[in-house]
Amino acid sequence: MPQLSKRVGTFTDSVIRRMTRISDHYGAINLSQGFPDFDPPKPILDALAKAAYAGPHQYSITYGAENFRQALAEKQGRAIGRTIDPETEIVVTCGGTEAMMCAMMTVCNPGDKVLVFSPFYENYGADAILSGAEPIYVPLVPPEYNFDISLVEDGFRQGAKAIVVCNPSNPCGKVFTEEELLAIGRLAVQYDAYVITDEVYEHMVYAPYHHTCMAALPGMYDNTITCNSLSKTYSITGWRLGYLIGPAEVVENAKKVHDFLTVGAAAPLQEAATVGLRFDQSYYDALRETYTQKRDFFLAGLDRAGLKHNVPQGTYFVMVDIQEFLDLPMFAGYTDLQFCEWMIQHVGVAAVPGSSFFREPINNYIRLHFAREESTLEEVIRRLTKMEALVK
Repeated sequence: MPQLSKRVGTFTDSVIRRMTRISDHYGAINLSQGFPDFDPPKPILDALAKAAYAGPHQYSITYGAENFRQALAEKQGRAIGRTIDPETEIVVTCGGTEAMMCAMMTVCNPGDKVLVFSPFYENYGADAILSGAEPIYVPLVPPEYNFDISLVEDGFRQGAKAIVVCNPSNPCGKVFTEEELLAIGRLAVQYDAYVITDEVYEHMVYAPYHHTCMAALPGMYDNTITCNSLSKTYSITGWRLGYLIGPAEVVENAKKVHDFLTVGAAAPLQEAATVGLRFDQSYYDALRETYTQKRDFFLAGLDRAGLKHNVPQGTYFVMVDIQEFLDLPMFAGYTDLQFCEWMIQHVGVAAVPGSSFFREPINNYIRLHFAREESTLEEVIRRLTKMEALVK
């Protein structure tokens, strides 16, 4: 058999999606892959029903339907604090995943380096490798997930062409402060590099924290490529609608990458989702309140179950420390992946092994998410409480 590409041997399949498949096989409650078990907003569903008959059903403009891009420009222009040109500064993609891939392939030449914070959403390292780049990892140190800015500068000194900033951060729920973003931005400008941001969870930030767009900071727009998605904000993860925003020169080239990756995002789904992009601020306030309640409810349940965890500042993920279980004789020699597989089979709850997010040799964390109805979260806590009895 002819030899395959060497790059595909340098990373695995998605551990997150793998845990979903195992969860489905055993009928567990899936708190691994981050998608809700409740419906999108009714106005979006109504618009989808209308589009099912009225269309459009053929290709939209490759880089996004005109009305969808206009609505995106208006919404994100308010967040970034400037007028966004929907013709030259936006590319609509098949999910935030493609937006990140487009950004990486637009910026990187083979042999370039890219800075990635660790823990990281598992796609980032693979995106860099598929782009021919080498990831350089900068640790976010548990439990507060702070970082050493001198390590960021060390990476830029090594020639890093870009840094990936997920804000709020998946998997750890860190919300980068304005001061942290300014420090990162100053270095990016100083070393003539790009900041590629993933801001998918921008509307899931919990008081007293708030989300700051890197592109909104003074002097940063020309050095920032903003990647985002509608998936989490409107509970439509299966629609795969994302986008990339940046200066015109970057977007002109990202359009070419996107065109040959996927041609374009689904036309009827863009038509329906445009309704959501025009929601007023009350929708986003209610969304934040809803997820704040879910977070507080779930964390209180983890506390009752005796499980150690961080308190996420944003996103709908929580990191749980499982070291006390791994220290038990029954789990001697277990990796966090094996522990998650045991949880699925014997507890009926699916999590993601933390080692899939860390570059460092850390295997005592699992990631759970709380984008579920309260009744579902109640059942999860009941099951996890039984698990905690193992260490008593």
